[in-house]
Amino acid sequence: MKVSKKVIGNLEKCYSVAPLTYKGKKHMLVAAEKVNQCRLYDLEGNQEEVIWEGPGGTMSMVQVPGSDGQFLATHKFYSPNDSKEAKIILAYPEDGKWKVRTLAELPFVHRFDIISRNGVNYVIACTLKSGHEYKEDWRSPGKIQVCVLPEDLSSVDEEHPLQFEVLKEGLLKNHGYCKAEVDGVLRSYVAANEGVFECIPPESEEGTWEIKQILDEASSDMAFADFDNDGELEMLTISPFHGEKISIFKKQDGEFKKVYTYEKDAEFAHGIWGGEIAGTQGVLIGHRKGERNLLFFRCTDPEKLTFTADLLDSDIGPANVLHYTNDGEDYILSANREIDEIALYKVEK
Repeated sequence: MKVSKKVIGNLEKCYSVAPLTYKGKKHMLVAAEKVNQCRLYDLEGNQEEVIWEGPGGTMSMVQVPGSDGQFLATHKFYSPNDSKEAKIILAYPEDGKWKVRTLAELPFVHRFDIISRNGVNYVIACTLKSGHEYKEDWRSPGKIQVCVLPEDLSSVDEEHPLQFEVLKEGLLKNHGYCKAEVDGVLRSYVAANEGVFECIPPESEEGTWEIKQILDEASSDMAFADFDNDGELEMLTISPFHGEKISIFKKQDGEFKKVYTYEKDAEFAHGIWGGEIAGTQGVLIGHRKGERNLLFFRCTDPEKLTFTADLLDSDIGPANVLHYTNDGEDYILSANREIDEIALYKVEK
């Protein structure tokens, strides 16, 4: 795979990227890890608006389903050592301006998402840890927490916050999150030192979540793609926490078995996205130390299960990446955190 690159902006410690439909058009959001802006870009890479100037600390951003521009985001998660005041906020356009309102004070919330089943929207929130007294304090493992997202958010605020219940606790370095559809049902996947866990929303609001462990290897992140085009998703993982090992697992006899390990160390691997790009199934990986590459992992021989990593860019240190299509062309948006660069890559076919 080859790409052509366009730098569309510079933002100190740019970190989080997400799609947003606003005014009937698709856009991209880019927000900073430290105290800095959240920006709105069109699909060509033109900056349209600044959503907020601060406080930043934005790990995740997710559009409210069915809305025109409303999205949830994390604020004040500045690092694993500075996230006691982390929260989930609602950003929304009103009277020509962007406004922000707190929906829940949720210390150490790192990743979260909105996942839907049978017409009900749920918020699933993952806290990296549960307490903190000093630098590199990991004595209090994190949790997975869930709640129903009300259809009307007008009455949800700091005094009347979202009410979460704990789905699972005891997750050390609870860092990774992604979503994938299996057997027609969207599922959430969470990665921690204890391994990878699959979380399935209930069939109805009155039901209960299902959670099961699908991998017992310490993992920092995971993503899914049908690498060998056999109709079943494979799983690529980064291990351990903020680690350097890239592995691919294939479901065999009902369990995920390791079929590939990248021959090089991808130090501080972090940016990750899985799916189809320009007709090829694979997973994007960005790593923030060492060579600081942007890589695309794909399968070169489905029968022998051989894989390769295409080098798309180097010495950039992506924190998060996102793929989208526009007018039949494939693009990759990358928050190249280590050089404060927001980059848009057009995939050459």
